[in-house]
Amino acid sequence: MPSRTVVSLSADTVIRLSQVANIVGIKEASGNLAQIARIIQNTGEDFTVWSGNDSDTLPILALGGYGVISVASHLVGIQIREMMTRFASGETDRAAEIHRNLMPLFDALFVVANPIPLKYALNHLGFKVGRPRPPLYEPDEKTAAFIRETLKDYRVDLPI
Repeated sequence: MPSRTVVSLSADTVIRLSQVANIVGIKEASGNLAQIARIIQNTGEDFTVWSGNDSDTLPILALGGYGVISVASHLVGIQIREMMTRFASGETDRAAEIHRNLMPLFDALFVVANPIPLKYALNHLGFKVGRPRPPLYEPDEKTAAFIRETLKDYRVDLPI
């Protein structure tokens, strides 16, 4: 698989954009917690920062972020909501426990480019969503086996 370059807006750019009336927030998927903290620190309360990476959700909440635009929530949305609710109510130990428990699933869902693992997982579980559209492709057998093995350790929230 070709390497992927992640390009994100600089903190300075986001801070400037937060002053534009119709820009109300950002899905922050840089993985750079220092940058995310700087954005949250230097924007107004009317500017929302959502995690764009499931694995960064709890750290971003701890920095003052709002929530997540999630891939994993398609499978474990109730558990992610519980993690965020526990964090917001001050039950940080329980929120951290839930987050740590979900980390292997988060990793499996990004083992190759999104949405390949998610579509494979949903189809495997019986929730038929079709194949990835070109230029994306079905996972190879090693990747598919990794996703299947990881799913065995989780209670999926879908009504399947």
